[in-house]
Formats: sequence, structure tokens, C-alpha cells
Amino acid sequence: MVVPGATIDNLLRENERHPPPEWFRRHASWRDDRVYVAAAEDPDAFWAKQAERLHWFRRWDRVLDWDPPFARWFVGGKINASYNCLDRHVRSNRRHKAALVWEGEPGETQTLTYDRLWREVMRFANVLKALGVKPGDRVTMYMPMIPELPIAILACARIGAIHSVIFGGFSAKSIRDRVEDADSAVIVTADAGYRRGNLVPLKRTVDEAIADVPIVKHVVVYRRANVDVPMHAARDVWWHEAMAMADAWCDPEPMDATDPLFILYTSGTTGKPKGVVHGTGGYLVGVATTAKHVFDLRDEDLFWCTADIGWVTGHSYVVYGPLANGATVFMYEGAPDHPQPDRWWSIIERHGITILYTAPTAIRAFMRAGDEWPAKHDLASLRLLGTVGEPINPEAWRWYHRAIGGGRCPVVDTWWQTETGMILITPLPGLTTLKPGSATRPFPGVSAAIVDDAGNPVPPNKGGSLVITRPWPAMLQTLYGDPERYTQVYWSRVPGRYFTGDGARVDEDGYFWLMGRIDDVINCAGHRIGTMELESALVSHPKVAEAAVVGRPHEVKGQVCVAYVVLKRGEEASEFLEANLKDHVRREIGAIATPEDVYICDRLPKTRSGKIMRRVMRALVSGQDIGDTTTLEDPGAVEEVRRWLATVEGRDA
Repeated sequence: MVVPGATIDNLLRENERHPPPEWFRRHASWRDDRVYVAAAEDPDAFWAKQAERLHWFRRWDRVLDWDPPFARWFVGGKINASYNCLDRHVRSNRRHKAALVWEGEPGETQTLTYDRLWREVMRFANVLKALGVKPGDRVTMYMPMIPELPIAILACARIGAIHSVIFGGFSAKSIRDRVEDADSAVIVTADAGYRRGNLVPLKRTVDEAIADVPIVKHVVVYRRANVDVPMHAARDVWWHEAMAMADAWCDPEPMDATDPLFILYTSGTTGKPKGVVHGTGGYLVGVATTAKHVFDLRDEDLFWCTADIGWVTGHSYVVYGPLANGATVFMYEGAPDHPQPDRWWSIIERHGITILYTAPTAIRAFMRAGDEWPAKHDLASLRLLGTVGEPINPEAWRWYHRAIGGGRCPVVDTWWQTETGMILITPLPGLTTLKPGSATRPFPGVSAAIVDDAGNPVPPNKGGSLVITRPWPAMLQTLYGDPERYTQVYWSRVPGRYFTGDGARVDEDGYFWLMGRIDDVINCAGHRIGTMELESALVSHPKVAEAAVVGRPHEVKGQVCVAYVVLKRGEEASEFLEANLKDHVRREIGAIATPEDVYICDRLPKTRSGKIMRRVMRALVSGQDIGDTTTLEDPGAVEEVRRWLATVEGRDA
């Protein structure tokens, strides 16, 4: 049981420092700490100044209406996200600049200028109109990572429809749940997509999902893989045929800044998926501002955020944030290690990528593959690296900085969530001294704190719950159709403050260190231990590539730590190595954190986006039901955990 007011023990210490390189700092968009001071003194004025970089059909009357827990940003303003991402660039010298550079998994490439993307978006907006889509209607998308996905997204934004993108790896049941919750009459999909050389049957999955869902009136199908799929008369429409018949011009719809832009569903540990609703004006201001200054975007950059657009990272930093800044965005359809572990490094070399933004899980997988793969390629075009999705352990940070960035590129380790819409805690690469493993400071205009279970601030280097203490522009407006759940989930734990669900600490320099989900904190013999610190200690061992730590019930201690470890290629498992890993953790962070068991495995249960499913592992070691696993990349990883548990139980017996 958690003791009220308890903090999370801080066991890990990192003393390494990396000031901004002079060559980077000299040309950075923000390189003076006064930006933090000005934003803190008057946050509303700060965000108003950022909003002025966008095009408004009508300027706002008030920057913020705050009626806790509901915030309305840029009240009275009229804006269109599609116009800001396309039209204003087409009316400038960026008209013939590349907006999207795309590579499919089989190897084909395509470049869309701002002019061409604009024209495709207008035409598809008219396709949607012809299908009866009106402002406020919901349009669901279930597509591969192809240019037609951002085209469909921006077409919805253009006519004021609300898009709901579903990651292309979700099951038929997941699609059905989301379509029914959003009451979506139109679905946009493809015949199939490519993943690890195989075809992912997207249209077939949609057909299964909506077999008896009468609310769906139309399915638009893009021919990506040229495979035969059943087309239902009066319901299904081929993308290319509809586009050929559509008018070429579509005026953008001036939308209230507070109108919803999209719904993005995020699964909870229990119950139905939560439909996170993001508004138009505040969201666009937040993602445009953070994209510009966190990544120091320049006109000559080729920016690659490796996230699928089915996740919020893809919404914010593949589509809206970069395009609102007139940047050139790179998109890749397939798996990072297909056909070989150097696919990404080959892409960077061939296309001249300058900014890479990816997940720590991918970085650790590449570490496991070995330095020889990036070493085969010239990565000199890179000038900035970024991480997103979960805390990055210091060892992975150092490898990324050295093996991919050549020791010269700043690393922006960012923290944010589906619900936050935009990056909230991050370095600014032109002025922040980096510490491997720390997300550093809240973005200017963002206010965060660490509190205990009673909501009281904790002292430096004591772990607690991360909360956001004032509204921010891209914050979620509500949960779709369920404002009570919105209030209960995010605002009831610490009244008046947004409860993130993440554990963290602030060090003596005011830097934030994420310690994992509060749900993952292990209560061992009166100590509350964050899993991230244990995993960091394990990965710092020279033979370890990845690690996941969960708590298992214990009669005496309450919980004990169980570690799952994936070794680097060429290393072999042994009882000696298991014991050595326990000793390594004991030396790194103390006896209290020593794992009770260490299991060396070939793979960890992960989602298709690369996140380790600690919830599943925790349920397995605790003898509980593992719940929904439709997002698993490889279900066999769960069976491997089960086999190990059976072995342990047999040994103990």
C-alpha cells in the first residue's frame, strides 16, 4: 500500500554535462534564457506572441478562458489548420519547396511540393464533401504511412471535419470500438500496406470491423499495394476514381479556435478507449511553436519524425507542427530494420536527413544490432537528434549521441503525452546544457511541478508525481462524449492541476528526470522505486541491450523487482551472467533495488509503436489477466514470459 504523502526514492545519479556546441548555438532560434523569464512573467502574452506567427481569419478576443478543468484558448479567433499548413506557404516563396518526401518500404520514393500537396488536399476535401461530410462530422482513417494519410487529415481540417486516425496495426475490434464511439460515417483506408516485406490487409480488417455497423455509410479505399479487395456497392469508393471526379478548388472553412480539430483514442489499462479531443487554435499554436524551437527548424532542414501518424507524435510532429512552419518532412512507410538493421541509416545518408526524432526503444534495438550498421553510412547531414515516447536511459542517450550524432549533435529528450498535444518538457538545443537521461526544463510558457500523494511539493531529488500547474495551448479539451471521465482521470488526483500519471524528480539545477509511470512504481520494503532507474542500471551493463523491470507481489516485502533483459548480439545467457547483473544493479544504485529474479530473453512484449508493455508483464508475474493485447507487435513475446514463469514455479516447487 502506498503511504499518503510518500515520495519515490531517487537512486540514480548522472553527472555528465553537454553544453550546446558553439556552431549550433550561434544560429539557434532561441539562445537566451530571457525567453523563460518573459514567458513566466506573462504566459498569456507569451502565447499570444507565438500565435501571431499563424494566419487568423479573425484575431482572438481573449487568449485564455480557464474554468477548471476546462480551458478555451484564443476565444473568438477564427483559424483554419489546413490554411496554415498549406495556403500561406503556397502564397510565398515556399510554393515549390518540398513539403513531403516519402519512401515506401519496397523502396519507391515520392516528393510532394507545397503546391502539389495543397492541390491534392483541396481535391480530397471535395471528395469528402461529395460523401456528405460537413463541419463537425467525424472521419475515421486507417491507413499506412503514405502521403495520402496527411492529405486526408489536412482535407478534414480544411472543411472543418474532425479526423480520428487509427494506427494501422490495430485489430478489427479496436476499429469498431473507435468508429462507434465517434459515430463516424466515413472511413478512409487502403487495400493494404507493407510491413517487414509482408502485406498488412487494411481493407479486409475494416470490412471485418464494420460488418454490422450501420453508421458507416462510405469507405474510401486507396490502392496502395494493388491487391484485390472486395468493394461493396453503394458504400465503398476507390480513392483514385473519386479524386478524378472531384473539383480542384476548395475554400478553407474559417473555424472557431475552440472548435475540435481531431479525436485521438488512447487505451487505458481498463475500460473503453479514451477519445482525447484537441482543439484547433490552441493546438496549432502549441505544436507550431514547439516544432520551431525544440527542433530549431530551418528552411533547409529535412525533418524526420519516425512516429506513425496513428500516434499523437505523428499528428503533432509529422503533420501539423512542421508543415505549419513550412518545413520539409520525411515519411517512411515500413519497419526500421527491414530488410537489414541499417535501413534508417541508409535513408539518412541517401536523403540527407538533418533532424531525427525517434523513440528510445528504437535506439536500444539499434544498440543491440551493433555499431557496425550505422558505421557503414555517412550520417554527417544530421545536425540535431531527438527522443520521444518514454524516458531514455543515459547509456542509450550516450550511444545515440556518439554512434548516430557523431558526438556533435545536440539531443533533445522530450516529454509529453497524447493528452498534452505538444512537447512540454524539453531542452532548447541552442541554450540548454544537456544531461544524459534528463528532459531538462519545461518549455517556456509551461509550468510543471513534482508533488507527493497529498499534492504537496517535494524537495529536490525526491521523486513524486509530475503535474502541470497551469493550462497550455495544445492541451486536450475533454474526452469525447465523456467530460466526467475527463475530470476524474486528469484533474481529481491533485485538484486544479493536471495529473500526468508519470513519476519524476527535479534535481538541484531544476532539471526534470522522468522515472516511469506511477503505475509502474515498485513498493519494496517501504521504498518506492521507479522502474526507469533500475532499467537504466541494467542497460549500462556492457552485455545488455534492453531491459524491463516490473514488481511481483511478495509476502514480506510487499513487492520485489523482476527484471527481463535482452542481450546484445553475440552475448550468451548463463546463470553466472544473471548473478552478475544482480551485482551490477547493487553496485550502481544500491541493495534495495537488486532484482529478485533476472530473466534473460530474446524479446520483450512491445506494441507495434515500440513501447514495452510493462502492464502485460506485470499482470503475468502477478497472476492477473493480461487484458487487451491487440497492439502487440509479437504475441510470442508474451508466451516466452509465460514459459519462464512456469520454469521458475517448477524450480521453486
